[in-house]
Amino acid sequence: MTDRITTERDGHVLLIGVNRPEKRNAFDLETIAALAKAYDQLGEDPELRVGVLFGHGDHFSAGLDLAVVGPAVAEHGPVALSGEGKYDPFGVWRDPVPKPIVMAVSGIAFTLSIELALASDIVIAAEDVRFRQLEIGRGIVPFGGATFRAPAQLGWGNAMRFLLTAEEFGAQEAYRIGLVQEVVRKGEHVGRARAIAQLIAKQSPLGVRATLANARIATRKGKRMRAAIEHLAAQLPKIMKSEDAQEGLQSFLERRDAVFKGR
Repeated sequence: MTDRITTERDGHVLLIGVNRPEKRNAFDLETIAALAKAYDQLGEDPELRVGVLFGHGDHFSAGLDLAVVGPAVAEHGPVALSGEGKYDPFGVWRDPVPKPIVMAVSGIAFTLSIELALASDIVIAAEDVRFRQLEIGRGIVPFGGATFRAPAQLGWGNAMRFLLTAEEFGAQEAYRIGLVQEVVRKGEHVGRARAIAQLIAKQSPLGVRATLANARIATRKGKRMRAAIEHLAAQLPKIMKSEDAQEGLQSFLERRDAVFKGR
């Protein structure tokens, strides 16, 4: 396992840590691949019952390292975001891991951080968390599930407010709209997530998995979601190759506001 992602057993719980704090845990291709492997470990090991996803350091993640991930997505499509494992951490381009994920977030939690939260089953936030879905400010669209999961899980207006404005929002707003289930003091988020995961791990493994699978059938496997995924897969490569996407990346690298032309 690469050190981009750490794994540690805590009884029947697997602790999965994003470990690139010097880059605010930005996801490059190696991090994406390592996260997929960790989810495979959770899914395939019969002794593991629950996963806890967190970020090492002060921040969960600043999002994608677009300079290296962007070209891969433009060439291979959005499946590049899911690694090469059996289970997709975003539960979009392949099956989701069949065991619960409790996610702990703090500090900066941008773009894919929100999408991983939407794909998780329970989310615990530190009071200092800063969420932002800023893809449209970079000339692209979210492609880890936010465009269809956020409206379905959080309500249309709540979702559109952060999807279409790219505005930052904090822990209390995230709690209000249902993105997170609990807000705790700074530094306590991982411990609280571990405690909840241990409580889940004490329950019947067969009952937990069956409950999770049944709930997902109702909320994640409908024809509308499949149509949304297919539409996203068809549209994203063209958007990633657009002039606006190039301007978005260049403005990000130059730390300036982008000037978009709609082409």
